Amino acid sequence: TIKNIWSKCNKNINGCLCIIVTLYKCRLEKVQNKSKLVDDVIQTNLPSTTSPYIYSWPKCQQNMSAANITNFNSLPGHIQDFLYYRHCRHFPMLLDIPDKCGGSNRSAEVFLLLVIKSSPGNYDRREVLRKTWAEERLHNGVWIRTLFISGTTGTGFEKERMNKLLEMEQHENNDILQWDFNDTFYNLTLKQILFLEWMERNCPHVHFILNGDDDVLANTDNMVEYLQHFKNNVGQKHLFTGYLLENTGPIRSPYSKYYVPVQVQESDSYPPYCSGGGFLLSGYTALIIYTVSHSIPLHPIDDAYFGLCLAEARLQPESHAGVKLSGLYLSSSKADGYDPCFYRGTLLVHRFLSAHMYLMWHQIHDPNLKCSSSD
Repeated sequence: TIKNIWSKCNKNINGCLCIIVTLYKCRLEKVQNKSKLVDDVIQTNLPSTTSPYIYSWPKCQQNMSAANITNFNSLPGHIQDFLYYRHCRHFPMLLDIPDKCGGSNRSAEVFLLLVIKSSPGNYDRREVLRKTWAEERLHNGVWIRTLFISGTTGTGFEKERMNKLLEMEQHENNDILQWDFNDTFYNLTLKQILFLEWMERNCPHVHFILNGDDDVLANTDNMVEYLQHFKNNVGQKHLFTGYLLENTGPIRSPYSKYYVPVQVQESDSYPPYCSGGGFLLSGYTALIIYTVSHSIPLHPIDDAYFGLCLAEARLQPESHAGVKLSGLYLSSSKADGYDPCFYRGTLLVHRFLSAHMYLMWHQIHDPNLKCSSSD
């Protein structure tokens, strides 16, 4: 060693110094080579930028101060639960598809993203949609992609079974986003916000979005052609259109599915909004809604919440005559309400049973369909 060599150097100090310097250089090179080897291993094991987004958010705790709200104990249990957990906006992802849009940088390749709200048990609806209007495809030269967004239902074994069902569907179709929260009507707004968070991360440049339920008939071919008419808007400007609701407000009856007490919203009016059965919006508007949502407390009625966000951003929703959220108006009581000629020119109609949906989609795309000019 260097120490032993130096202890034996009595007279020939210069020679010893040469030996010591040489040994030191050899040791230094060995350390540097070892360091380089470690660096190479570290760089090899670094995760790629396309790795799935995996983060286990801590379980969101009840906000016990909600119990201090006036007349809290008189509220129905589901309203109390909503208020206890209203602040919760992050939940672990159970199923993710980070590359659904080709990655963040390539997401502009998706022209129309179909975002369909679907509870785990609605397997039959999802299967029919995959074979009809939600089929991923190239139409009129642009891509249509599909996502079903879901939470969890049930507890114990039932929850496990439903999660397993979605896992199997995901393996076959690669079209489900699922978070670990209770998938209920009052959590629809939460589901929407979780999707928008996902979109900002994985699909920020998508041109347009159809946001809707899994029981609507959406003529997605017509939607693409309608959206392609906006020559000066390919998703980088404001668009939010559907079945417009104006001069409405919270329903105060505790017996209603849409009950919103003053403890949730004091105001008796909503700004204009489009019915949540289905509406079209640009990617630009979707990201604005997500940004604004950070400053607006969650509201149990998801479509009204979008209206609140649009109003905060000083953007207006618009009405589209092709969106029929209350069915079709027929001038004659003898007319067949399921005549495909009535539906071939629409954008979206609510609501359809799965069997009727499957049949109608194929009928309106039948090249031999004959309709009068008045249809």
